[in-house]
Amino acid sequence: MADRTVARRRPKPATGGSHLRLVQTSDLLRPVPTPAAVARRNLTLLLAPTALLTVIGLVMILSAGSISAVEGYGTSFWYFNRQTLYAAAGIVGLVVTARLPYAFWRRAAIPMLLMLLPVMLLTLHPAFGSSLYGASRWIDLGPITLQPAEFAKLLTVCAAAAILSRPWKRLQRPRDAFLPLGPLVAVVAGVVLLQKDLGTAVVICGSVFLLLFAAGLRLQHLVVTGLGGTAATAFFIFGTAYRRTRFLEAWLNSELDPSGAGWQLRQGLIALGSGGWFGVGLGNSRQKWDYLPNAHSDFVFAVLGEELGLIGALAVLSLFGLLLFAGIRIAMNAPDTFGRLLAAGITGWIGLQTLVNLGAVTGLLPITGVPLPFLSFGGTALVVTLAGVGVIASVGLEGVRSAERRRVRDRPRSGSPGSRP
Repeated sequence: MADRTVARRRPKPATGGSHLRLVQTSDLLRPVPTPAAVARRNLTLLLAPTALLTVIGLVMILSAGSISAVEGYGTSFWYFNRQTLYAAAGIVGLVVTARLPYAFWRRAAIPMLLMLLPVMLLTLHPAFGSSLYGASRWIDLGPITLQPAEFAKLLTVCAAAAILSRPWKRLQRPRDAFLPLGPLVAVVAGVVLLQKDLGTAVVICGSVFLLLFAAGLRLQHLVVTGLGGTAATAFFIFGTAYRRTRFLEAWLNSELDPSGAGWQLRQGLIALGSGGWFGVGLGNSRQKWDYLPNAHSDFVFAVLGEELGLIGALAVLSLFGLLLFAGIRIAMNAPDTFGRLLAAGITGWIGLQTLVNLGAVTGLLPITGVPLPFLSFGGTALVVTLAGVGVIASVGLEGVRSAERRRVRDRPRSGSPGSRP
């Protein structure tokens, strides 16, 4: 009887019992991160791979370009020194664009792109431009060279995001989706094609295509646009003799002329295959000894695979994957439509260019001369790519501020009903 009485008694709460229950509950339930914390995490996932890829690119340019630098300039550090200066300028550009409100690009992208077009045409003038491998992409400015088409990649994406985010746009109607975006992109791509740079034109048009997808263009319109772009690319490939030769002999049938048209692809594959799991060691590449053309630029990933092996190549690909994942996350959490399209467009551009370069190095796509972001030698490309990452970071920073403002706005005011004293 006494035992049953004791069992029915309510135990008295111990001192601090409510505090103990709160601690036990917090141990069992994992706290949900705030939107501001998620936004900061996305920024970390964006900037950390960017920094690592830039450093890896400098190391690989020093390794892959040492032989050709000695032969051409008398010092193995020539490419490395120039790329280091461009990397410093790119970091400054990243900081500036990250601190600049991304709404600036809504107003300035189209005028800046229109002002860039005459500069791009200067590459065709023999007094200003310089040619390499049949393409006229560069402007000589004394000790440095400028490649205006790299700026066109970023500005075209920004202009497309500004056009597609206008409130009067109805993407269900083709007229609203492609006017004035279609003519603007066609003019930019046309100028790039005059420079005989089909790879850059494909990257620009492909980036806008991905942006149309992110904006919500109807599937049937996307299919028609994709087929039209594919037909135009095929026309420019087979309508020009050297492009047709590169497509048919250097890519589809490279084994028929391994010492001629198929030489670069064959040597790149030999470099990748020689690396094995762990590579031959940093700086010990054999293909960079005048076997693999453009070992420090377009085919730097082949030397990376040879020296660092499959493990090193997968690590670099993972860094690219993290960067693209962060860009997509930032776009999804952007405060407005323009920010969402801007971050998505720049992320799509970097991802597409990476895919085109890696496809060429591995033989899955034709060789187009498109550099690998962050890793290939090329000052203008590195500066513009880092500035593009800064624009994505600007969208992410505004996402942090927006989340903080919402948290302050939603916080219960003292003295209001339901608030604790």
